Amino acid sequence: MPKRILTGTVTSTQNAQTVTVSVERRFKHPLLHKTVRKSKKYRAHDETEQFQVGDSVRIRECAPKSKTKRWEVMTAEAIAAYEAERAEAAKRQQEEDAKRHAEHEAAAH
Repeated sequence: MPKRILTGTVTSTQNAQTVTVSVERRFKHPLLHKTVRKSKKYRAHDETEQFQVGDSVRIRECAPKSKTKRWEVMTAEAIAAYEAERAEAAKRQQEEDAKRHAEHEAAAH
């Protein structure tokens, strides 16, 4: 199962190697049909302590680091590697879809 990746804003850097990240999600209320904003705070591991309050960061699910930390802040290198991996997977999927489409067209004629 892939690790979840969330985007949020750093709200606290009080603890050593830990940042508190507020992640906001928006959804449409099923009955009122109004857009609702909900936020949740996650404590994430920041080994180099490079992020400050107000920074926009991505956090990735990981094995428990402490009693409350189950997330780690993604560095620029980790984000680049993740984006490259996703691009490669999309390219593979596109090639497979084109091949499947060609086979379907050949079978139809």
